[in-house]
Amino acid sequence: MLQTAADDIIAGRVLEIFLARPHAMAEAAPAVEPDVLDSRSNLRSILVGAAFLMATSAIGPGFLTQTAVFTGQLRASFGFAILISVLFDLAAQLNIWRVVAVAERRAQDVANTLLPGLGTFLAVLVSLGGLAFNVGNIAGAGLGMNAMLGMTTLQGALLSAVIGVALFLSREAGRAMDRFAQLLGFVMVALALYVAVASRPPVGEAALRSVAPSRIDVLAIITIVGGTVGGYITFAGAHRLLDAGVTGRAALRRVSQSATSGILIASLMRVLLFLAALGVVSQGLALDPANPPASVFRLATGEIGYRLFGVVMWSAAITSVVGSAYTSVSFLRSFSDFVDRRWTWAIVVFIAISTAVFAIVGQPVRTLIIVGALNGLILPISLGVMLVAARTRRIVGTYRHPLWLTIAGGVVAASMAAMGIWSLVTQLPLLFR
Repeated sequence: MLQTAADDIIAGRVLEIFLARPHAMAEAAPAVEPDVLDSRSNLRSILVGAAFLMATSAIGPGFLTQTAVFTGQLRASFGFAILISVLFDLAAQLNIWRVVAVAERRAQDVANTLLPGLGTFLAVLVSLGGLAFNVGNIAGAGLGMNAMLGMTTLQGALLSAVIGVALFLSREAGRAMDRFAQLLGFVMVALALYVAVASRPPVGEAALRSVAPSRIDVLAIITIVGGTVGGYITFAGAHRLLDAGVTGRAALRRVSQSATSGILIASLMRVLLFLAALGVVSQGLALDPANPPASVFRLATGEIGYRLFGVVMWSAAITSVVGSAYTSVSFLRSFSDFVDRRWTWAIVVFIAISTAVFAIVGQPVRTLIIVGALNGLILPISLGVMLVAARTRRIVGTYRHPLWLTIAGGVVAASMAAMGIWSLVTQLPLLFR
């Protein structure tokens, strides 16, 4: 009882911070599951949980590494890349979440309604991409356990997989997943804030270069956009709200607020890591190319920083394992009644396969290269489908999608498509060297 009350209080406070209009909760509630209707705090918890699920799915091992590497390369000007990426992320996220909510069906079902077979193609892309990246997430969880507790990477990976499986075998897996994402999201932000303060970054220069950069790197922008809303990530929170019954036109304000919150949470973590890394490199210290984010923590706060890095790495990896498994399986539920009825067990199998691949092969670098290239094409395909669906009456009825969102989404889809093609052309040959 006390724990539930505490969770509800925390969820409500976070909602007030990240969702700018808490009074909107007093409006007519959308159609939701019976267990959601029993109190407004449950609805708040679901909205915040969806935001954190999306954010923590984005904040994975790659997210940490990309931020440290690009800060080392661009210094304070990386702030500009972060600023532009936030705008891109918002455009992609708001379009997709709103259409899923109005259509009241999963993304693959929307795609199949537009063109038979398109949803199946999208589901295969997202599920296979999520499986391959989940192997990397499992590896990251093992590395985090190694840095945090000193156990071997394999032992840490196996223990992390057990924790992930236990989460989905709980009686209320949806709520457990929401609270798990919120808790570790708070932990990551708090530790990143501590390291950012300890590294004493030049905040004034960072603020200036965020709007007046001395160097602009388009690849950095596209990379971190893909790392925040690419592949399965952009659907994680949208499908969570759909499964909880938070759908329909009456729920659009809440859906938009939750989507915006997810981007702001992920962006806050990116900014804190950026400032931490900037403080380190501004002192003339070099990041370890073998493990850039770990060196940021160690150089900023000494040996204890390495242990703190382990906590952040593990938290980032295990929440990405959960988000990847949940979202990837959600794309398979439309095509199999068996999977739909036993979706929690399907997620357990998904995590088990990811762990087995890592245990047998180790980190599959070559697989991740090709999937990374394909992942760059998932966002423009899925976003393009949603933009067309937003103008298709048999899907959204009389709903009128904002024109500015359509234009913004079109810019993002075209930009990401161009970079995704570039990624395929440049990365595929690496597999045959």
